[in-house]
Amino acid sequence: MCSTDKLLIDMKALVEGESAVAGSLGDAFFSSVEGSEITQGDVHVEVSIRKTPHFSEVVIHAQGEVTLPCDRCLDPMQVSVETEQKLIVKFGDEASEDDEMIILAESEPTLDVAWLVYESIVLNLPVKHVHAPGKCNPAMINVLNEHSATRSDDTVEEEHGDHRWEKLASLKDLLS
Repeated sequence: MCSTDKLLIDMKALVEGESAVAGSLGDAFFSSVEGSEITQGDVHVEVSIRKTPHFSEVVIHAQGEVTLPCDRCLDPMQVSVETEQKLIVKFGDEASEDDEMIILAESEPTLDVAWLVYESIVLNLPVKHVHAPGKCNPAMINVLNEHSATRSDDTVEEEHGDHRWEKLASLKDLLS
């Protein structure tokens, strides 16, 4: 399910005080993002907003699972995600974004929470996406091991040594 329309919030239409919005990001959303390493997902999003006359405090909480390719065997793997982001949203002449503050242009008062959640998920993914030991595709691991074996020309160099080091050692002997 991908109901991102619920996650587009018209900040001008909100009344002062507390508000809440909830929605989900599903496979359709993640597959629509160009260049995303996330291929599928099911992430529930809850947004609480406290609007004052001068700014709005927005707290975004997202929890669920996303599917990524394993860096080792390329098979899909599920990664649990949970993020929380606190923002201050104000209105101004021009739109701008900072780590903790978003300024919306008066002419475009819509806050796209779905995109903020996506960015937060990507930033909180582990650097290395690898299955737990023994869970990778065995056929792919065999192919990987075949192609990552030491090449014969590398072993010849190791046996005979690197000639550059011999020349440096002789220079060192001359200087001492």
